Amino acid sequence: MPASLPAEPAQRTVYSYGVRVGHALHISGMVAFDADGSIVGEGDIETQTEQVFANLRSVVEGAGGTMADIACTTTYLADVASAPVVNAARARHFTGPVKPTHTVVGVAALARPQFLVEISAVAYLS
Repeated sequence: MPASLPAEPAQRTVYSYGVRVGHALHISGMVAFDADGSIVGEGDIETQTEQVFANLRSVVEGAGGTMADIACTTTYLADVASAPVVNAARARHFTGPVKPTHTVVGVAALARPQFLVEISAVAYLS
């Protein structure tokens, strides 16, 4: 459980932010929570996306990896018109020569109405 992520949502809804099975690290859908459990960037897709990537980084680094170890992502968007914002953030956060796969899903709603984006991932660690 990374210190930069709130424990309460995971405890309340019975999940882990990341689970390592062998070399694979399965990362739950990250949303725009800060360490206190407050939602960052309400109404601001760019701010929320940056927080989501910071949370992904916390989980993968907490397991001993880096963003370069992420092999695939699934992005859930409340509004698929926001995809270019997410793509720009991906370009800032995935800088290695091989980029992770990327699936984008438009959804009617996420877990809370304030969430605009959620990203899950799988990383492969040594």
